[in-house]
Amino acid sequence: MRRILSIVEYNKSSLGLRFANLIIDRVVVFALFFLFGLFSSITYQLLNIDFFISITDKLSNLSKMGDMILTSTVYFLYLLLMEYFTKGRTIGKYITGTKVISTDGAEPSFQDYFIRNISRFVPFDALSFFGTNGWHDSWSNTRVINVKKYESEKQAKADINSLGEKEIA
Repeated sequence: MRRILSIVEYNKSSLGLRFANLIIDRVVVFALFFLFGLFSSITYQLLNIDFFISITDKLSNLSKMGDMILTSTVYFLYLLLMEYFTKGRTIGKYITGTKVISTDGAEPSFQDYFIRNISRFVPFDALSFFGTNGWHDSWSNTRVINVKKYESEKQAKADINSLGEKEIA
């Protein structure tokens, strides 16, 4: 079990910002589907390539369950890969100034990001935020923090700790 630093807990993102992250990231995923459809149409109209338009046609004929599975899978991959390759951020988190870190202040591992995002498939995970932390935060030992507040407090603590040290010019 990882340590839980008070600086991480103190600088957790608000529920409002987390909700904004959710909305923005869902809009991004739907925009990806729209852009794929647009790309398919353009390649068919301009280059007479019907490969992508046939995929788009098959996607438009999916059942409701198939649509939910595909959308959930794309959303999962978007969150997992964005958070992993951008060190804890998605487009929503960039816009709101938040990011994911481990409870001990370190950068999460791929396994942490995977556990965090696979946990979202648990029914009622979204309702778990009425408690202290969401299940996907608790189970992966991660938190979403306000980057500016966290960095500012971290710098202030470093400045206090360096008082009295001899500076070398």
